[in-house]
Amino acid sequence: MGRKSIVKQTVATVLLIIVFYAFFNTSIYPYTYNNVHFHTHENSIGKIPQKSVKVYMYDLPRKFTYGVIKNYLIVRGQLENEDEASLKYPGNQHAAEWYLFSDLNNPKRSGAYVTRVLDPDSADLFYVPFFSSLSLVANPVRDGPVVVEHYNDVEMQEDLMEWLGKQPYWKRNHGRDHVFICQDPNALHNIVNRVKDAMLLVSDFGRLGHNQASFVKDVILPYSHRITTYKGDIGVENRKYLMFFMGNRYRKEGGKIRDFLFKILENEEDVVIKHGTQSRESRRMATQGMHSSKFCLHPAGDTPSACRLFDAIVSLCIPVIISDYIELPFEDVIDYRKIAVFVDTDSAVTPGYLVKLLRGVKTGTILEFQQELTKVRHYFEYDDPKGSVNEIWRQVSLKVPLIKLMINRDKRLVKRELTEPDCSCLCTNQTGIHESFHDAAS
Repeated sequence: MGRKSIVKQTVATVLLIIVFYAFFNTSIYPYTYNNVHFHTHENSIGKIPQKSVKVYMYDLPRKFTYGVIKNYLIVRGQLENEDEASLKYPGNQHAAEWYLFSDLNNPKRSGAYVTRVLDPDSADLFYVPFFSSLSLVANPVRDGPVVVEHYNDVEMQEDLMEWLGKQPYWKRNHGRDHVFICQDPNALHNIVNRVKDAMLLVSDFGRLGHNQASFVKDVILPYSHRITTYKGDIGVENRKYLMFFMGNRYRKEGGKIRDFLFKILENEEDVVIKHGTQSRESRRMATQGMHSSKFCLHPAGDTPSACRLFDAIVSLCIPVIISDYIELPFEDVIDYRKIAVFVDTDSAVTPGYLVKLLRGVKTGTILEFQQELTKVRHYFEYDDPKGSVNEIWRQVSLKVPLIKLMINRDKRLVKRELTEPDCSCLCTNQTGIHESFHDAAS
């Protein structure tokens, strides 16, 4: 009888535990695996992450920010007022450095993937707001109205390193948790090897070595488009040209292809291909040409990427990308095969190949490309609250776990000399595809 009593008590206890578990599991933790929704990024674009990354922006000496703008304007005889509040960053394709700086300085900013903190001890990342791209071209211009003898970009870079070298947070992790923007391919050229462990915000990896840049830590940025955004609807009625290009015909390195393309295309009746340099009139002509063309040519320049690609996107002019080593921004949310045609260099310079390919594109396919362009072009608008700045910060926030991993890894690894980088994530195309159009259109 005693044994049966013990069994009954045990069973009763187990049943009581099950009842309590069921009660608490349904009232306090009501979600089961049957109704948990695993959100993909497609469903969460534009939403604030559960935990915003904390960014501390250094209060750099003014010469590294507003001082760069001031010197740029002085050299060109454009400085109207020395008051910092009235200084405007000059319009150019590298304006991202100004937009990110302004965003972090905006006391009303909200809906961001990063939060600015004033306590460096609480920061996940440290932003260094040196206007490195503007500094590169702020040197005295030949035959300019005013010569500013004291301004030197290389000296500015060295001064920046000297200033950073005194900061305890820079020395703490060898700069791995710091962020630099160097959108011009030559920006920070004198010190890039000393800041290579930091996160670099760049336009491409064209001038960076395999031991300096990596998708593990760096972010590809879009250039700021220089022509007016197309406001019309999709369609081909007002796009009388097959293809348009306007830019410098003669470039170095991968950009040498441009001269070959000029020779092949300049006599095609429905193709507009012109030599042009940066000027207000050139931008007006480029706006008109892109808005009235079905396709816009994007060959490599001195480096794989150029502003022209983003001009084409906001013009709803389907980019034809001829740049075998190009890297593109925001590829985790944008499938570029749906908005652009990729053609390898060898095929593109084959006489007749390019125009035959594009003339064979049906109107319905062109409309599909244009429709996809309307869905993603906000990503390339720096003035759009949900545009480039917001997406750049999202990309930055995604790097933080990997940066922390590398910081901890550094602390326990024995230093060793390597002939090749041991953590390179630069990718090359191994598909053997010569042009992407058929995949994109299918």
